Amino acid sequence: MVNLAAITERRPYNAASEFVDGNVKAGRGNKVAFKEGTRTLTYGELQKESCRFASGLKALGFGHESRMVMLALDTIEFPVAFWGAIRGGVAPIPLNTLLATDQYAYMIDDSRAAVLFVSEALAKTVEPALPKMSWLKAMIVAGDKNAIATGKIPAYSFDEVVAKGKADLFAAPTLSDEVAFWLYSSGSTGAPKGTKHIHSSLMYTAKTYAEQVLGMREDDVIYSAAKLFFAYGLGNAMTFPMAVGASAVLLSGRPTPDSVFEIIKSEQPSIFFGVPTLYAALLADKRATKGAGSAKLRLCVSAGEALPPHVGENWKKQVGLDILDGIGSTEMLHIFLSNSPKELRYGTSGKPVPGYDAKIVAEDGKECGVDEIGELIIRGASSAEGYWNQREKTRRTFAGEWTYTGDKYVRDADGFLRCCGRTDDMFKVSGIWVSPFEVEAALVSHEAVLEAAVIGHEDSDGLLKPKAYIVLKQGFTSNDQLFESLKAHVKDKAGAWKYPRWIDVRDDLPKTATGKIQRFKLREEDAGKGV
Repeated sequence: MVNLAAITERRPYNAASEFVDGNVKAGRGNKVAFKEGTRTLTYGELQKESCRFASGLKALGFGHESRMVMLALDTIEFPVAFWGAIRGGVAPIPLNTLLATDQYAYMIDDSRAAVLFVSEALAKTVEPALPKMSWLKAMIVAGDKNAIATGKIPAYSFDEVVAKGKADLFAAPTLSDEVAFWLYSSGSTGAPKGTKHIHSSLMYTAKTYAEQVLGMREDDVIYSAAKLFFAYGLGNAMTFPMAVGASAVLLSGRPTPDSVFEIIKSEQPSIFFGVPTLYAALLADKRATKGAGSAKLRLCVSAGEALPPHVGENWKKQVGLDILDGIGSTEMLHIFLSNSPKELRYGTSGKPVPGYDAKIVAEDGKECGVDEIGELIIRGASSAEGYWNQREKTRRTFAGEWTYTGDKYVRDADGFLRCCGRTDDMFKVSGIWVSPFEVEAALVSHEAVLEAAVIGHEDSDGLLKPKAYIVLKQGFTSNDQLFESLKAHVKDKAGAWKYPRWIDVRDDLPKTATGKIQRFKLREEDAGKGV
């Protein structure tokens, strides 16, 4: 039985001491912690390099309670910088690596970070924003520091900062409930919000989900297609494997079917983490056979958005393994509802992870009964301290011990929870709530559809009806016959009133970096605002 009370107890505690130093103390100094291409980083090397990076930051004048924005690819420099910052009491703030210059300008300025850690390949994207950055005092480039024109901001290479430091073991005197790092929300419904997390939350998510649901162990090799810069990937590929002394494989590039299958084949991971859109793309590939190329693969996990049932069922048929679907959030740091190897029901997010409580509440705050739609709220010790400089949004989201997710859910008679969509994605047809997920799941179960997004669109009478945006699989073309087939398919799978009255074929759909479809962009476009 995991003693969660001991994890959350307020005490002197620095997360780097447990995640990094604890592995060396346990005799894993020579074990590979991270592998990226042909490069490796052992736990012993991570300890020494993180100490050097932390003391290097200190030598530059950045210590306890400074902030360091990270615009970094998934390379072995990432864990060194992340844990080095935490070791030194500096709060690392990983940013989405797929955004535009103006978005970086907003988050860097909003965070008031003193240091920017950036991968050379991303330097040119952030460069135009630098003249506007009044808080930045230094830049650290993983690669050639001359790859970016920093103006008056001093620039150092990653190697220079490490060289300035010492390998002497130390950790800043932080507390378990002190802010350790930030993550910016994905911004699926507006400007991203700086979400502040404390030191003990990292181990809390590892002990609750990774240990109790996944049964992750020391001999596992982990590959997460989800990147380190957001909550799902940070747990999957870094804190979870480090919590048990396992190894993780990193990919600096995009997780395409080609790159994912190549890693699975070459690295033989035992646990794979993906998102629904990626699983759908992998299934469309002829390489989606038994084990997906890995003889050691024992678990597959999905989060980011609800997994369509047919994707999980087809993955089981072709690959031979179930996909454990769950839901987490930036605010809760990782997954709090999940299917498990012992209890799995496709089309649901499973049940609360041990260490979390879940309720579904109506607009009046009263708890909903079985099969009644309401907002999902969660209680668990990994909840963020709050949003940076967003008092009203903090008060609405973090209500005492409970966190309001903004997701509409229903609970069935067996206790499984099913996602109906974001609160602002839901709409009524003929007075009955329609879940975009339900219509989308029906659409993508058709042989011609790869991806789908559904919104409410007003008909000539001003009444809302489903409108679908779809991406077709290769070999299929849009025509009236296909559209009628899709409408009949949805009627059969989801309900007669839920079929899309309009179908728009696209080459792709707008998504966040976590793979979530941005329906709000489609709604704004549909309303003539254009995004």
